[in-house]
Amino acid sequence: MSWQGKKVLVAGLGKSGRAAAAELARLGARVTACDQKLLEGEEIEALSRAGVELILGRYPEVALLQPQLVVTSPGVPSWEPPLAGARQLGIPIWSELELAYRLLPPGVKIAAVTGTNGKTTTTALCGQILRDAGLPVAVGGNIGIPLVKEIRDIVPGGYVVCEVSSFQLEAVASFRPRVAVILNITPDHLDRHGNLASYIAAKARLISFQETGDFAVLNYDDPLTRDLADKTKARVLFFSRRQQPEPGAFLKDDVIYANLGDGEIRLCHRAELSLKGDHNLENCLAASLVALALGVKPQQLVSTLKTFPGVPHRLERVAEVDGVLYINDSKGTNPEATMKAIEAYPNPLVLIAGGRNKGSDFTLLAQKMAGRVKYLVLVGEAAPDLEQAARRAGIEHIYRASDFKDAVLEAARQASPGDIVMLSPACASWDMFKNYEERGDLFKSIVRELAENSDGGGNHHAPQGGAR
Repeated sequence: MSWQGKKVLVAGLGKSGRAAAAELARLGARVTACDQKLLEGEEIEALSRAGVELILGRYPEVALLQPQLVVTSPGVPSWEPPLAGARQLGIPIWSELELAYRLLPPGVKIAAVTGTNGKTTTTALCGQILRDAGLPVAVGGNIGIPLVKEIRDIVPGGYVVCEVSSFQLEAVASFRPRVAVILNITPDHLDRHGNLASYIAAKARLISFQETGDFAVLNYDDPLTRDLADKTKARVLFFSRRQQPEPGAFLKDDVIYANLGDGEIRLCHRAELSLKGDHNLENCLAASLVALALGVKPQQLVSTLKTFPGVPHRLERVAEVDGVLYINDSKGTNPEATMKAIEAYPNPLVLIAGGRNKGSDFTLLAQKMAGRVKYLVLVGEAAPDLEQAARRAGIEHIYRASDFKDAVLEAARQASPGDIVMLSPACASWDMFKNYEERGDLFKSIVRELAENSDGGGNHHAPQGGAR
């Protein structure tokens, strides 16, 4: 389609919104971009220089602008005025993901990954498998690089692996991946979606536009995900840690096998995987199916499974200081993610948790903590709710930190050699940080400072304090 002169409103100027506005302006569209915040900085100024009309600190009246299309950032809820107004007027609303899909060159094969937990690791792993196999691949989406920003680097007939969030899926209109992955579904973002049914419906949109020649990779062990099999025309491939679905990928005698319908393929022993933990086993099973469905040879796939180092902010090893291992799991932004992080290590844990609650119930998480966490450090808006759940579960050693640095220093004081200090917040970062990356980077910075100040005998030279 021709974008020359087309009137487009971009709602929200986060990463996705800025990238969409810039690309649309480059294509010749008449772009108006808005955000509730009074934003500034080089990227905003660059949009203005590119001819984008900026409306900052407020939302415009859509009825007055009369755009032909609204492109929305994932951070803008559907009830906000630009989107509500567009719906009333019958104006199409696309997510940045849908826009990127419409702009892709011909013949591109897309693998798209969603799920409550594991999206980033699985997306990065799929991308690395394709890269190691010598295929031209771009990795983007919710993983941190808006897909529309990569359009000009994607070659015809190439590959795209994208992480997809429920927020992005709310406003897709035709997005059709060659291979779609739904890793799992547990309650999350209920403050945005309202209820679990709406959240599931958003996730299911990933497979709703697929056709018979496509593949839908679903978690057989998760009933909410397994039950989505009838929502797609695609060929369903299940993965499972507990069963042996065919076609699918599974574990048998601690060996990973895949079967796409033409016989079992032995991949590797579970112990050979570079990523540890049951949740990462599931991620590896899913990624194996993606790679095989896209034509990657089994031996190429296995090579990457054995060497992939993981992603930043997800069970990321930061340092060992005086016999204490520090793990950055800042991407653990919901209770289920933190529960999986707790399960990944046998060591005694000093856990740092808290932030902004996204509508989650912390009861099951607290019960999981009770058998594993020797000391709990809480910070941020959700600290009172987390403490209440923890005390109900019988956890007594709890510290309410005054700020994030206080939380890390207190965790260090309470840890003994052989322990793990883990940041796995079970909450969003938005009460104190711009994003989980900023939170994780600060954690790493404080830990490295501890390492520099350590005398090697367990003394961190940090201010002292006690539980309260």
